[in-house]
Amino acid sequence: MVQRKKNFVCQECGASHTKWSGQCTACGSWNTIVEELGGGGFSKVSEGKSGAAIAFESLADDVPDIARIHTNIAEFDRVLGGGLVAGSAILIGGDPGIGKSTLLLQVAATLAKNTQRVAYITGEESADQVRLRARRLSLDKAPVDIAAATSVDDMLASFKKSPPQVIIIDSIQTMFLSAIESAPGTVSQVRGAAHELISYAKANRISLFLVGHVTKEGQIAGPKVLEHMVDTVLYFEGERGHPFRILRAVKNRFGGANEIGVFEMADKGLSEVPNPSSLFISGKAGQVSGSAIFAGMEGSRPVLVEIQALVSPSPMAMPRRAVVGWDGNRLAMVLAVLGARAGINLADKEVYLNVAGGLRINEPAADLAVAAAIVSSLAGVALPQETVVFGEIGLSGEIRPVGHGVARLKEAEKLGFSRALVPPAQKGLSASSKNFILQEIRYIKELKNSLA
Repeated sequence: MVQRKKNFVCQECGASHTKWSGQCTACGSWNTIVEELGGGGFSKVSEGKSGAAIAFESLADDVPDIARIHTNIAEFDRVLGGGLVAGSAILIGGDPGIGKSTLLLQVAATLAKNTQRVAYITGEESADQVRLRARRLSLDKAPVDIAAATSVDDMLASFKKSPPQVIIIDSIQTMFLSAIESAPGTVSQVRGAAHELISYAKANRISLFLVGHVTKEGQIAGPKVLEHMVDTVLYFEGERGHPFRILRAVKNRFGGANEIGVFEMADKGLSEVPNPSSLFISGKAGQVSGSAIFAGMEGSRPVLVEIQALVSPSPMAMPRRAVVGWDGNRLAMVLAVLGARAGINLADKEVYLNVAGGLRINEPAADLAVAAAIVSSLAGVALPQETVVFGEIGLSGEIRPVGHGVARLKEAEKLGFSRALVPPAQKGLSASSKNFILQEIRYIKELKNSLA
């Protein structure tokens, strides 16, 4: 009998090693190397064999229009780019308890009611637990086929008899292939199980959902190749103390990336929030210092959100900077520009920044709103009433134009705002915003004059 070669694989990055060690030399992670048999290694390419010729085609060939399946959950369809595509593979990740299983059970129920045959396979719960959740959500009458299983071989054998149109796997880290001699959740098993399921789904034009665990850093656990194998990667985000949940597309081959869908968690499950701007600024308490309304963009959707800042004296040699919902490095840059270009010294002050509502902002257009909130808090003076702010700050103190200015102002106008602090020469704003009072800010040192 030929002895199988041992292989040591890092469970964090998937790097292969010839022997075990405490730290992975590829990614630097500790205690992540696990011994695996028959997986991860590459066999020698046999000599004398030649491949078949590849048939090339022209870019100008006709392509049929993409047919989409609507889930009747508008926010979910929006994130997918307009609906579900047959044969697509979708990976959804999020923190434990954030609502991934609840969301997919609601999607499964609405698809099943629309004559789609849906197979919901759970590897983490029993079938009775899924039924109890469905009963709590009033979805127990939906014709969804459920099963508790972890063997991919058994699943594929079952699908051959009666293939469904939609398959939901919760979660991919619990699945295993009998051909791979390693525990479920290891790099080889996750990669192998995902490959088999995705290949079957694409060959039979079945829409496939894979639920993925996340690491403590918030990234989907397992090999990074998993995100490359699928067509769409969704992250389900939200703060534990807030009922609001954000479904964000970070990759989408059939639609735009960075699109978001907003949901509210309630006793009966997740409900859609069609106008998230009113949601994120609903708790604003009148005219207070340290508050600025930022007109942002999430994908193609304009969203208004309140940015709160608090500046206070610090007794410590190194004052604290705390950030929730924004990039801490970006805050350090804004503080440095305020000190160097506007003469606003915050070296002896503690600065706390919060994006209200649990939304996380990533675009540089929030720079000016953050600076406005900080200056407002420091001066103890509120911004003018019904004012929105957006603009990027450069290191020389100039305010740079940002994209989608017209869409930002239209969203603000719908919610009753009438003033805006904007960058200079913002294309198309003057012609499209006759009902708005626009105040252009060229340099950061002009920001003090914009306060009431």
